[in-house]
Amino acid sequence: MDLHLSLDEGQGLSRQIYDQVRQAIAHGRLPGGTQLPSSRQLARSLGVARNTVAAAFDHLVAEGYLHARPGVGTFVSVDADQVRPPRQLADSALVPVPLWRRPTPQVPVLRSTRPQFDFRVGIPDESRFPYPTWRRQVDRCLRRSTDAAMYNDPAGPIELRESVARHLAVSRGLHIGPADLIVTNGVQQAGSLIAQVLLEPGDVVAMEEPGYPPVRRAFEAARATVVGVPVDDHGLVVDQLPARAKVVYVTPAHQFPLGVRMGLARRTALVHWASTHNAAVIEDDYDTDFRYGGLPVDPLHTLDGGGRVLYVGSFSKTMLPSLRVGYCVAPPRVREALRRARFVADWHGTTATHLALARFIDEGTLAAHIRRMRREYKQRRDRIALILDRAFSQQLERIPNAAGLHLAAWTRAASQETVASWIAAAAERGVALHSISDFADGEVRPGVVLGFGAIPVDRIDDGLRQLRVVLGT
Repeated sequence: MDLHLSLDEGQGLSRQIYDQVRQAIAHGRLPGGTQLPSSRQLARSLGVARNTVAAAFDHLVAEGYLHARPGVGTFVSVDADQVRPPRQLADSALVPVPLWRRPTPQVPVLRSTRPQFDFRVGIPDESRFPYPTWRRQVDRCLRRSTDAAMYNDPAGPIELRESVARHLAVSRGLHIGPADLIVTNGVQQAGSLIAQVLLEPGDVVAMEEPGYPPVRRAFEAARATVVGVPVDDHGLVVDQLPARAKVVYVTPAHQFPLGVRMGLARRTALVHWASTHNAAVIEDDYDTDFRYGGLPVDPLHTLDGGGRVLYVGSFSKTMLPSLRVGYCVAPPRVREALRRARFVADWHGTTATHLALARFIDEGTLAAHIRRMRREYKQRRDRIALILDRAFSQQLERIPNAAGLHLAAWTRAASQETVASWIAAAAERGVALHSISDFADGEVRPGVVLGFGAIPVDRIDDGLRQLRVVLGT
């Protein structure tokens, strides 16, 4: 018999075959005793690997929907009335605590297909990533290292911590050793672990407003009181920090999302404030590997003589977000507590990925990739900046910046409601971008943020042309 199945390339093929055959049995289209095509025949007709079909058939056999007769074929074992409907879970009297009943924190809606003109923030260009080299490194670690299969130190493999320490010494001027590092599952986990170690319920955390929402939610989940602090052209306004803050979270090298950088006087003032008020500073250096002009900004960590600054970062922007590898440079008194907290959270990350990343760094592949992508991203940034200055000057005031993967601009007269309508209308034209208010809990000046990590340079003009139509320029 011919069996017609319709597969979606964006989903697991074996699971789709399993679901559709099971549904055909449940709806009576495949009665009990029906012989199915062989896995080889069905794979050929669907254009998939035979193992993909065989895996689906094995699953159906294991659950009793099919049975195989050696040398004869595969047959349907049950009729439609014998197929159990999917189990519906009963409602529960269990109630989440108030934080998790609020509309925020929201989980991002990840689209299976990208917008036609993708100006979303925080997405690097994965199409330029050296996948063959990365696959070889991972395969090598899996084949040659028994460490990749075993439990590891919650702080991360020593090989990776040594490699990251060398990378940060060269790229950011941090003089640290492997013992100073805790490897984390991204910056969000670093923030969550720090909150567990340093904060009691009700303690005050000061964050930039606007700022990075996922870390804000991590502090709220730790039952901290989060207070937004204004940002001006020089970064966080230190004079407006709440005196009771035990932790201050900042992005001084490239403020998220405005893109301004914190000057030396302001950075010195922040470190002094932390010492005077017995507070910790979390310095998130999330994307300054991509710097396009001006002198490099020394991290706050290099100004800190009292162990107040915890320096965090990740490889999400320089490599791939899905790798989920970050790190925290912590002072000795806090470090062991963070290590124990990491053990309680999830023990450690994927060791094979960590060992492969160590080799990726040590062999110079990461540095070469960053140099290559810095040139590519600079072209995109410069093109967007040029068009914003020429074609949008009546509606938008671009905020100067010299690093990162996005640009921000204030509106000259439009309200938050108008900006929201722009973004909705742009989405209908295939243009995805953000409002500055997307990254704030309080009142902020209206504006827009355009990422350029995910949009090729040859798509920028067409995308901004659509945005011009929306803004009426």
